[in-house]
Amino acid sequence: MKQRLPVLAFTLVMAAIPFIPDMPPFWIVLLDNIGLAALVAMGLVLLTGVGGLTSFGQAAFCGFGAYTTAVLTTAYGVSPWLTLPLSLIVSGVAAVFLGLVTVRLSGHYLPLGTIAWGISLYYLFSKLEFLGRNDGISGIPPLSIGSMTMADPGKIYFVIWAAVILCAILTLNLLDSRTGRAIRALRRGHIAAEAFGVQTAGAKLLVFVYAAVLAGLSGWLYAHFQRAANPTPFGAHAGIEYLFIAVVGGAGYIWGAVLGAGIVVVLKEILQSYLPYIFAGSGQLETIVFGILLVVLLQLAPTGMWPRLMAWLPSAPDRKPIDPTAALDARPRPTLGNGVLLQIENARKEFGGVVAVNDVSFDVQAREIVALIGPNGAGKSTTFNLITGVLPSTRGRISFLGKTIDNAPPQEVVKLRVARTFQHVKLVPDMTVLENVAIGAHLRGEAGPIASMLRLDRGDEAKLLAEAARQIKRVGLEDQMYQLAGSLSLGQQRIVEIARALCVDPILLLLDEPAAGLRHLEKEKLAALLRQLRAEGMSVLLVEHDMGFVMNLADRVVVLEFGTKIAEGVPDAIKTNPDVIQAYLGDAA
Repeated sequence: MKQRLPVLAFTLVMAAIPFIPDMPPFWIVLLDNIGLAALVAMGLVLLTGVGGLTSFGQAAFCGFGAYTTAVLTTAYGVSPWLTLPLSLIVSGVAAVFLGLVTVRLSGHYLPLGTIAWGISLYYLFSKLEFLGRNDGISGIPPLSIGSMTMADPGKIYFVIWAAVILCAILTLNLLDSRTGRAIRALRRGHIAAEAFGVQTAGAKLLVFVYAAVLAGLSGWLYAHFQRAANPTPFGAHAGIEYLFIAVVGGAGYIWGAVLGAGIVVVLKEILQSYLPYIFAGSGQLETIVFGILLVVLLQLAPTGMWPRLMAWLPSAPDRKPIDPTAALDARPRPTLGNGVLLQIENARKEFGGVVAVNDVSFDVQAREIVALIGPNGAGKSTTFNLITGVLPSTRGRISFLGKTIDNAPPQEVVKLRVARTFQHVKLVPDMTVLENVAIGAHLRGEAGPIASMLRLDRGDEAKLLAEAARQIKRVGLEDQMYQLAGSLSLGQQRIVEIARALCVDPILLLLDEPAAGLRHLEKEKLAALLRQLRAEGMSVLLVEHDMGFVMNLADRVVVLEFGTKIAEGVPDAIKTNPDVIQAYLGDAA
């Protein structure tokens, strides 16, 4: 309820503004423009700030929404309200086609790709005869409800801001869900997300299409607000400005889109109104000053103005309610014939002329802790990546429960209940510990994006959060549950990764240097936890450099050197193996 109060207050304030006595019509028009820009920026916040996909072409999707309703209402007499779903569909379908190509790009190629199709679509709009070419389409009918026609800015104002507030609520609901956590995980790269079953290509396409639909909605409203549509507002310049709005407001914050739209639209209007008088009409100096001021704003608040504003207000941790009665269904343990879970046979990985894993063979039995040790560069993490599908093997065979998994994608491997942590911690630092751990249970949830936006996923969400809370308590971090993951020490972050992996309810748990950064007592607690997991029927394969930790915990040890297995056996045998002593342990062992 506390989270809803600010939204309710904002809604009441925006609803009251047109009724302020002597309110200048100019300010209503300005607020209309702010609302239209906020809708596009909201999609960019989700796309760029949350999903990590930079787009300069969102203005083109506004064009799809605007031209769809313009053509249907003027040429075919279709009711403006009936064109709304069609405008959104056209924008969404266009985004699917463009997204299938664009979201596969990475690095600087992604924004360059969006600039390319943004410019292309702008020129397409200006060349098509049925869209009016450069002159566009005029005489678009206004929105109306019954006998009330929304021909003036003061009446369509309520429709625009109702759309802004509704879309903000739906977007916040989406982010606060299983699907939202998957989207937010994309910003830290795809490897960790895929390791827990997230279909990253699908998640990227989803957020791309959603942002396009919001832009299409803005374009539909713009067409009926301006009563005309031409190519000028849908070009690359407008696309860049929308991205500026998202960044200035705060690229990771939904309400930052509204704030950014207000800052940029008002600032632009002030400069266009007063600079010509100050500089005696010297050509377009407002553009230069506008750019300088935006750079200054980004210097003062690199993460945007919204978090800067929120820092001045009292805030409490985001404590998601945990239902102690909610629980995920228990997953049965498989019956093993010969007791072998994981079988690696002559696995090999070559990077060009470099052999990282050289025909390595070993297995992991049920209820067993196996340690994979060796000097730096021995191929231990590469072996983990071969097992979990992060890297394809050059040759050899890897099977789990008798099923071949070499070259299987990570999403298929985790479905078999193989979970892992990483050598370099891969958490989302601005998500809480609870949210990070809940990503591990992604495949155990069912609710999709539509159910999430409409808040129909609460039962499913309660189970996922309850499971995440249970695993956090299991690893001893319940006091840090609502802290941001980035605020924890490295050792604590590694424990969070273990809790996230346990949310898979794995049969085999792969731990990459889990004791690194832990103090002595924390290592003892970790060892006790791993022994408990083994007693419960789980198997563990771990990479670790702390030999005291390994030798007191592992049932068997496999030793690699330069990608080749040089020894395998029980800890006591490994300690006295001359090849291992020479290659890794040293004479002190």
